[in-house]
Amino acid sequence: MLGALLAAVALPACGGAPVRVELAPPTLVQRELTRNVLVDGELSAISHQALQRHGLSDVWRRDPPAALAELHGRAGLTRGGFRMFALAELSYAHAQESGDRSYYLAAAVYAYTLLFPGDDERAPLQAADPRVRIACDLYNRGLAEGLKRPDGEEVEIGPSTQRLPFGTLEIAFDSGELDYGGYRLERFLPAADLRIFGLRNRYRRAGVGAPLVAGLAREDGLALDADRRRFPEELRLPVTAFLRIAAPNASLKRGRFEAELELHSQDDDLSLEVDGRRWPLEFETSSALATTLADSPWWDFELAGFLSYAVRPFRDVEGDGDGLLLVHPYRPGRIPVVLVHGTASSPGRWADLVNELEIDPDVWDRFQIWLYIYNTGNPVPYSAGNLRQALDRAVAELDPGGADAALRQMVLIGHSQGGLLTKLLTVDSGDRFWRRSADVPFEELEMDVETRAILRRTAFFTPAPYITRVVFICTPHRGSYLAGLSLARVASSLVTVPTDLVERVRHVVTLNQGRQALDSFRGLPTSIDDMNPASGFIQVLASLPISPAITAHSIIAVRGNGPPEKGSDGVVTYQSAHLDGVRSETIVRSGHSAQGHPTTIEEIRRILFEHVGTTP
Repeated sequence: MLGALLAAVALPACGGAPVRVELAPPTLVQRELTRNVLVDGELSAISHQALQRHGLSDVWRRDPPAALAELHGRAGLTRGGFRMFALAELSYAHAQESGDRSYYLAAAVYAYTLLFPGDDERAPLQAADPRVRIACDLYNRGLAEGLKRPDGEEVEIGPSTQRLPFGTLEIAFDSGELDYGGYRLERFLPAADLRIFGLRNRYRRAGVGAPLVAGLAREDGLALDADRRRFPEELRLPVTAFLRIAAPNASLKRGRFEAELELHSQDDDLSLEVDGRRWPLEFETSSALATTLADSPWWDFELAGFLSYAVRPFRDVEGDGDGLLLVHPYRPGRIPVVLVHGTASSPGRWADLVNELEIDPDVWDRFQIWLYIYNTGNPVPYSAGNLRQALDRAVAELDPGGADAALRQMVLIGHSQGGLLTKLLTVDSGDRFWRRSADVPFEELEMDVETRAILRRTAFFTPAPYITRVVFICTPHRGSYLAGLSLARVASSLVTVPTDLVERVRHVVTLNQGRQALDSFRGLPTSIDDMNPASGFIQVLASLPISPAITAHSIIAVRGNGPPEKGSDGVVTYQSAHLDGVRSETIVRSGHSAQGHPTTIEEIRRILFEHVGTTP
């Protein structure tokens, strides 16, 4: 008997100390300390600790609802917040396992109570507490998942009564929050459910609230604001749902919650106030951009719009549209940055640039991005005249009283052919383009009023007074050598220029048959013809200086590692893209499609900060 007792006592000692340590890779230790149900499907150490402290680990494995109910009953016994955090994470974990959406909402309620204790004596968590970020994510994800429609895709935004495992949640909602200047917000997709392809980086503005991607529906009978008329039809917006719960701690005790669902757009505010503190709102900007582009007809337009003027790039809901697009409401006090794409291209090719600029808070606070889309096979000066008309119209519509000084500090950025359009808005051409086509003074020719206006903006250019800075990217100022090749001539022959313009020119020739100096009007060039280094148009444009009131920058792509002066981007040589007298010239080691290159984006960011007199 004594021997058996001694053996029993000795057995544990044979195994060594029950507590020990061993060296491990720091990444492994960090993973154990920071894991949570949202990242890898495993509970955090904090939730495991709460279960063990209350002897509920075995209950949790056997019967999660029973463990949650028991822990819920003890939630008010401590001010530390550990149980509240555990309740939020455990509820989310059970919702994922069971599919019961009431537990997603329970996770959001617990997380809200932890983050915003309201009238509780417990002090709010400090920013460095790791529970803060995880609790924000549990709140955001729990809210989005809990308010999903039965089909499991879209989030239901509206008033409702929701069941909770421990009571009811009454949600009020002001339907006026769905109004968006003549549109109605609809089809809310949880951004967390979307994977993104094709953008170099995925960005979010971290904070509280369920980040959503919203569609737009036209409101019958309501006139659109001037800026909203310029929204592309397929535009998707980043919005955030926030559920504001009244007296969360007291509501936990009585099992009945009253809350108000709020809908926030990043165009209105990037933060909100809760319990006397400002909290950043969470927005998924990249998800909204990617969803817009995924549904966009721009990709099909690129080649079709190059070959035919009849393929309309953009038609607004109240007219034909002029090609100038806004992807956010006009914001007074922010300087427009207008992006003009190149040949056989579209605004979609600016995706990486837009994605990078709009997440930068300093850029967002000072600038607003506009896009211009046009049929790239049309004559270059014709497209430039249309761009000038569109910008003139936008300035007049958005700021008729001339009160917004920022609107008159515009930055134009043009890629390839878009750079030629941009330059035409910075020069004083006099009648030099006109004299290439006619020896007769413009004012002496007979033509109707509308034809005269079209030809005037196509042949006579002056610096736009609201443009103060331009950036040329891979711009063929002296033409592209490819435009002079036989293959380019074949491509040019496939392009159809605007029939209306052709007919107007023919009519001018007919009305002025005695004027022999109109012979060159009988065949209109395409953009390929205009970009031929031998064309009179490109030679005249290359000789025209940029207005001294406008600051210019060049970004030139060169392939390989050789001397830039002897290189090209495969379409435009350095010698063609180079301009004397610009404020800065940056070389990007890239092919012609350099508008999304990291070096290009960072140089544009630097230029924008220079424009407002700050440093990045």
